Amino acid sequence: MTTATFNAAQDDLVYVEDLLTALKAVDLPLLGDMLSHVLEASGKRLRPVMALLAARVNEYDMDAAVSFAAACELLHTATLVHDDVIDNAATRRRKPTANVLFRNSTSVMMGDYMFAHAAELVTRTGNLRVIKLFSRTLLSMAYGEVYQDMTAYAYGQTLNDYFKRIGGKTASLFATATEGGAVLSQASEPVIQGLRSYGYNLGMAFQVVDDVLDYTGDESSMGKPVGGDLMAGTMTLPAILLVEQYPDNNPVQRYFSGKNKAQSLREAIAMIRESDICDRSMKIAMDFRDRALEGLAGVDSKEVREALEEIAGYVLSRRT
Repeated sequence: MTTATFNAAQDDLVYVEDLLTALKAVDLPLLGDMLSHVLEASGKRLRPVMALLAARVNEYDMDAAVSFAAACELLHTATLVHDDVIDNAATRRRKPTANVLFRNSTSVMMGDYMFAHAAELVTRTGNLRVIKLFSRTLLSMAYGEVYQDMTAYAYGQTLNDYFKRIGGKTASLFATATEGGAVLSQASEPVIQGLRSYGYNLGMAFQVVDDVLDYTGDESSMGKPVGGDLMAGTMTLPAILLVEQYPDNNPVQRYFSGKNKAQSLREAIAMIRESDICDRSMKIAMDFRDRALEGLAGVDSKEVREALEEIAGYVLSRRT
């Protein structure tokens, strides 16, 4: 089931794409080529769609909503560019990454350029609360990235460490998309906070599913190597559960210590796939999804609520 409101938000993505396309019109041809490469519409544009839907819960200001939605997508894409440089990733969504096609230093500067433009787009909303919200989100995401980098190959990470990291790195932008959209619509404070809870918890579910797919997916559909997180030294939920289940002798510990790395990686992937760890992880994702749906209780618009419920269903069912 797809609601008319969902279709309307999809229609307004055209204007979001127009703003992103305008960003590519720069005097430096190389920068324009790089921006064209990373901004190509190959993803679901999930965050801007959520922002556009939340902006419809009360009074819809299309110009402000579109600017804000474009800023959310641009911020998200900029973090992916920096992620790929840090991880030395070769592909994303089955395409070569910017750092493969261009220099690492140039890719980093392009990411900075995109961050700056995202901030400029937010100022077009003219809403001080949304501007402050966006700046705090950038801080949270940066902290999450730094935290992940500084804890790479740190073996003793807990579930709380993991949830804190993905809360900043991923869920904060989901929360901002829905909270900011609701603020722009001049919704009541309970509705704004409910939509923030929806976005945050759905972002947590999204990242947990992503981390499960890192072990259960295949390279051709995911566009990146299976077990890529572990290769980068990142302890995600499945790896943490594996360590908890086998604390004294497990391939994650051996991999991080440099012992027979190729074999240890294969063993870790096999043990996670052949156990109930992925099912347990998905149960945690479902719990976050359920909490997200609870945040929609105060949304009066049936069509907006059903559209956001549809997105929640997609997050749990996706395979790439």
